[in-house]
Amino acid sequence: MKVNRLPMALQTKIIGANIINALFIILIFAIISIVIEYRQVEKQMGNQALQLAIAVSSMPSVIAAFEEQEPSQTLQPIMDNIREQTGAEFIVIGNTDGIRYAHPDPEKIGLHMVGGDNTKALQGQFYISKAQGSLGKSIRGKGPIVNEDGKILGVVSVGYLMSDLKENVIQRSEEIGVIAFGVVVIGVFVSYLLARNIRKTTLGLEPHEMTSLFLERNAILYSIKEGIISVDKNGYITMINQSAKNLLNVKDDVVHKKMENILPHTEVSKVLMTGIPERDHEITLRNKSIILNQTPIIENEQVIGAVSTFRDKTEINKMLETLTEVQRYSEDLRAQTHEFSNKLYVLSGLLQLGKYDEAIEMIQAESSAHEIQNKIIFEQIQDPKIQALLLGKLGKASEKKIQFIIDDNCSIEEIPSHISFADITSIIGNLIDNAFDAIEGKRDGRVTFFAIDVGDDLVIEVDDNGHGISVQETDKIFETGYSTKEGKNRGYGLAIVNRVVNNLNGSIEVQSKSGDGTVISIYLPKTI
Repeated sequence: MKVNRLPMALQTKIIGANIINALFIILIFAIISIVIEYRQVEKQMGNQALQLAIAVSSMPSVIAAFEEQEPSQTLQPIMDNIREQTGAEFIVIGNTDGIRYAHPDPEKIGLHMVGGDNTKALQGQFYISKAQGSLGKSIRGKGPIVNEDGKILGVVSVGYLMSDLKENVIQRSEEIGVIAFGVVVIGVFVSYLLARNIRKTTLGLEPHEMTSLFLERNAILYSIKEGIISVDKNGYITMINQSAKNLLNVKDDVVHKKMENILPHTEVSKVLMTGIPERDHEITLRNKSIILNQTPIIENEQVIGAVSTFRDKTEINKMLETLTEVQRYSEDLRAQTHEFSNKLYVLSGLLQLGKYDEAIEMIQAESSAHEIQNKIIFEQIQDPKIQALLLGKLGKASEKKIQFIIDDNCSIEEIPSHISFADITSIIGNLIDNAFDAIEGKRDGRVTFFAIDVGDDLVIEVDDNGHGISVQETDKIFETGYSTKEGKNRGYGLAIVNRVVNNLNGSIEVQSKSGDGTVISIYLPKTI
């Protein structure tokens, strides 16, 4: 079974990271220091051995001893004395054949010198060498012993054991270790103070908690439809969500810019100065009615910023318009019911009067007319919302004595998912109602509805034989409040259609002449 482990605390991470970092740096420093120390001590010991070898080789007593019958009796005491005074591990003197005359171990006097590194000395050179001798591996200073005539009498070898060098380096390493331990302790303490300060700054939140909050914040800001802008105490924008950019039609990055330049007349500076929130303040911005709320951000009784939330009042208006469309849709269905009730009353009267032929003729006429229309509605139009809407409009047309024709070439399989019921109701309902108004009072008034979804677009077309629209009026009919008819509460239907079509990335075409009717065509893309 997999166990979900809690993330490591920030304080633990900081202290652990600093300990690891300090140990790594100290380890590298220690290695470099030990290597440098080793090389320096080795060089120092070699030079010391060489200088001592040069001094010994030039001593008159040493040179004179080679003329004696037993040179070792003179040389051994002298070398022991020098070795004790200088701290050298050994001073060995031998003749040109490598036979020892002096050695720290008297038992090895008379034996051959060990190491095989006398060649350069016998050639008259002073030098430093490393070799494995009778006492162990050592670093040596070697040179020739030469008499006044320049004759090489023998070899002197002064040395220090490599084991002594290693002990010296180990002792130095222990000192470095003590210093390193002290540095680590100080580093842990400083890390603890740093972690406490960071934890205080982040309000005690761990990194994974801050990440979670950040992701949730972004998701919330992206999902809500209200625009949100936050500013600092100087009125500069620190955050703006996508809804705010859409509402304000902002394309560029506006973070760190003045709020007044993006949302003028918001009086955010007043909120920052007084710390008093503003509720439901209505302003007009870019031809939009905006409802604005502003709330100060207070920390330690000081205003450090403000958050502005705003929404487009037209969204509320759109909801009201949708309710109006549903109400109109309901009224159309009631009109259809009323119209059929009247026809049923007529049929009932004819039957009661015994006018059976007239009743049959009326039923056949109604049946024929409805059979044609119903075939188109129920067989060629598959969307039930449009079916119900058209049935309602047929009833309204019948009540108003308007000839409403549904083109027999209509064909709609399914409305795309991004086109809502409110959208399609607003478009079709307003277009048909507008056409009904256009032929009102005309004896041969006729309205034709056509819709097809073959291809990439859903095409909706409403044709009437009304009085038509002049060229000057064509540019104005989609403006809110403009109407060619007199009376109050007019000029909203086509404006609603225009807004819905624009929201769906569609287009509108108008073909009309004064006195020659009007054709309005809507093209809605089936995919976004």
